[in-house]
Parts: sequence; structure tokens; C-alpha cells
Amino acid sequence: MSVVTSGRYTFPNYNLVFFIFLQLGLHSVEGVWPLPQSITSSPERYPLNPQAFYFTYGSQSAAQEGCSVLDEAFKRYFSLIFPDYSSGRFYSEVKFLQWKNENTLSVSAGQAYLKAETVWGALRGDYSICKIYLKSIDFPRFQFRGILLDTSRHYLPVQAILKTLDAMAFSKFNVFHWHIVDDPSFPYQSRTFPDLSAKGAFHPMTHIYTQLDVRRVISYARMRGIRVLPEFDSPGHTQSWGKGQSDLLTPCYSGSTPSGTFGPVNPILPSTYKFMATLFKEVSSVFPDSYIHLGGDEVNFSCWKSNPDVRAFMLKMGFGADFTKLEAYYMENIVNLTAALNRTSIVWQDVFDYHERIPKDTVLHIWKGVPASYEAELRAITKAGYRVLLAAPWYINHISYGQDWRNYYTVQPLNFSGTEEQKKLVIGGEVCMWGEYVDATNLTPRLWPRASAAAERLWSDEKQTSDVDKAFPRLKDFRCELLRRGIQAEPLFVGHCKHEYQGV
Repeated sequence: MSVVTSGRYTFPNYNLVFFIFLQLGLHSVEGVWPLPQSITSSPERYPLNPQAFYFTYGSQSAAQEGCSVLDEAFKRYFSLIFPDYSSGRFYSEVKFLQWKNENTLSVSAGQAYLKAETVWGALRGDYSICKIYLKSIDFPRFQFRGILLDTSRHYLPVQAILKTLDAMAFSKFNVFHWHIVDDPSFPYQSRTFPDLSAKGAFHPMTHIYTQLDVRRVISYARMRGIRVLPEFDSPGHTQSWGKGQSDLLTPCYSGSTPSGTFGPVNPILPSTYKFMATLFKEVSSVFPDSYIHLGGDEVNFSCWKSNPDVRAFMLKMGFGADFTKLEAYYMENIVNLTAALNRTSIVWQDVFDYHERIPKDTVLHIWKGVPASYEAELRAITKAGYRVLLAAPWYINHISYGQDWRNYYTVQPLNFSGTEEQKKLVIGGEVCMWGEYVDATNLTPRLWPRASAAAERLWSDEKQTSDVDKAFPRLKDFRCELLRRGIQAEPLFVGHCKHEYQGV
């Protein structure tokens, strides 16, 4: 099994030891993905018998039965290990002990021992490893390993999100970036501003996420060691907001006359910041993560330029005709609002590119460009002392014929000129699934197993996983394992999965 830190969550840092007792059985799995940091393999295989398989707590455990995360994980993984087994004894128990800062899985005939630093690290395991490897030492290369889902351009039912969280856990992703609202629709049902979804969602009853829905997603993710990062992008990407909140968006002009259309959030009104402060206060109470994504990308300045009140404000503030300064003014105010709520902001790279004054603990999110472009951006952002996330090479909603997963696999996140201190500021990366052409009908096969290629790049040692051809058989096996677990992952190439003919 693998070990992972808890990111920015203030979770207890338990040291964990599993004792898994293995006897007789028939099931076998060959694909291990992502690859552990260090493994010592053995030709031996230890078959499992569901009637003789159980977990036990040790007498010196720092946690006992009743640790909900682990108790639920044991039940979940028992069903994964023995999908056709509906009875037999099962003990949802685990043993915690103090251990050195080394996390190992050792297997010998009859039993397996897992040592992990945290409860959350224990969730990163895969039962197949117990049958394949004699010893495994593991930890993540990057602390932030995310997947973005866009639920504004197409509404994704809660069940589709939960299924994605299952698949994320199998690939050791640990952050669900929920791009919950955008121009097309506002499905988040705010208890403070109910008109935002009542008037801004595709449908006010069927295409919304209630407070209960959001709590369900957060709880489901937490049980799988996944943080939920909400994004409420502004000042652009906010057309749906204006339907339920009057005077929030900027009126556009045609000459000296209002055109009847609206642009980005109006950055010159005190009422804008009062509304945003109230909304983000609610968001910070609903979403427990210490980070919040504020967007800040792709702001079209044409409407601001057309509005005489905005132009007058620009002159008053000494901004001249530089509308990037107006966006900077807005974003600096919004970042300060969230800082007052004890939240750390993540923003798209545009905020840095426009030379905005933001706190040094702000995280910049790179989404633009080919390798030469995003490598230059990595160099510039880290040189300025900011932490950074890389998403540009993993816009997985872009599809092409053939095995495009190979392109995602060969990304080198630290391949830019900079000091070792700069490279430590790259805290991870993210796979983005934007929703223009994706809904619940094609989300899963388009996402998996292609996203798993990025998962290994973000988890595993780069030198050990640099050969795409060597990775292919493992990923092919892992794709079959995803299918067996109920994830409708698309094929990588010609072939079949062994379980397709079992029982014939």
C-alpha cells in the first residue's frame, strides 16, 4: 500500500500498521497503478480466502474500532477484493503504532503488514499488492493530485460525481476541484442567495446541488482521502450569476446607450464586495477545505471599456486605460475577503500575469500553453516565491485519435530552469475535464484510464516511470481492474480483459 500526507487538512498524524491475514483463495490481479516508489518483487502469489480474511486492531493502537474512515475503508475494500462473496466473517479493525518516517508493505506466507504514517495514507493501498510484492515502500511525489470537473456547462448528477471519486481513489488522486458554477449555469443552491440557482441553473429543481448534495459529496470524498476544493470563478465566467443577483454584472454600452447585455462582475460598486463577502462566508462554512479557488481567468475587457462609469472610475483610481489594473483591483479585494475568512486562495495564472498584488501564500494555477510556455510560467511564478499547480498539459477534455494518454504520461512537471527551492514550490498538478462536450453519458470513459496516466506522473518516481512502452501493460491491466470495479474505462488499444470470459 501507499502513504500520502493530508495536504492542508489539520487531520491527526497517526502512524498506522495494518495486519492482514491471508490464507487460501483463487483471485489474482496483476496491474499495480500508480507504481510505488520502491518495490521488491517475488514470483510467489498469495491467494485470498474470504472466509479467512480479516483486519485486527492491536492493543497499542492510537485508534480503535469506531475510526469511521478506516472502518468504512475495510468494508469497501473487502467488497472489492471479493466482489462475488456475500457472506463470511469480516472484522473491520486496524492497528496503529508509532513508526519511523518510512512506509512499507511487507508480505510473507500467511500474512501482510502495512506501516503508514497517516489514516489517509492507508486509503491509498491496493489489495493486489498483497499478492504480488514482498515489500513496497511508497509515498507521493506531489502533495496535490487533482481532478477538475465542470458542472456548469453540463450538470453532472451527484451519482456521477461519486463514481468519479471512487475512480480517483483507485488512482490515488486526492483533490476534487469542483468547478461548480460558470457562465452557462449556476447549479449551487445558496441558502443566502437562493435566486442564484433558482434563476441561474438549467432547471431550478432538477439541475441543482442542494446543501445536502454538497455535504454528501464532501463526506463521500473524505472517506476516500479526497479533499473537495470549490471554485467560484469571477469576475469573468459569471453570466449565470447575473440572472439571480441584480446589479452584480457590468452593463455594457453601445456608444452612449446601454446595449441590454452584461459583462463581467462590476468591480466599481461597493455592493459587489458586500455580496461577495456574504457569499464566500457561506461557501467557507459549507466547504471545510482551507483552500478556495477564486478563478480570475479570461476576463473580457470590452464591456468594461464601453461603460462610462467604469471609465470614470479608472481615471479616478489612476489606472489610465490599463484594464488589467482594474482586474487586479478586483482580485486583490476578493483575495483579501477570503483571507479574512481564514482561507488560502488558489487563482488561475492570469492573476500573476497581470502583476496583481496578492498574498505570498496564494497558489497560482497554470492552465495555458505548450511545454515551452508553461515551463516559462513555472520558472517565473516560482522565482517570485509563489506555490504553483500545473494543469496546462492535462486538459483531458481535448481528445484525439490514438493513444493520447502517452502525452499525459510523459509530462515532466519540474522540467524548467530554476533552483531546487523553486522546484519545491511546485506542489502538484491537476487533470481538467471541462464540460462543453461532456456530461454524465460520456464522463467516465473519457476520463478513465487517460487520467490515470497523469496520476502516475504525480505520484511515482519519474525516473522509474519514464518508459511509456513499459507502462502500457500495467495501465492496460489497471484499466481492466477499473472495469471489474464498476468504472467504465475506455480501452487503450486492441485487446481484452481476462474477466470478460471468466465463468464461461
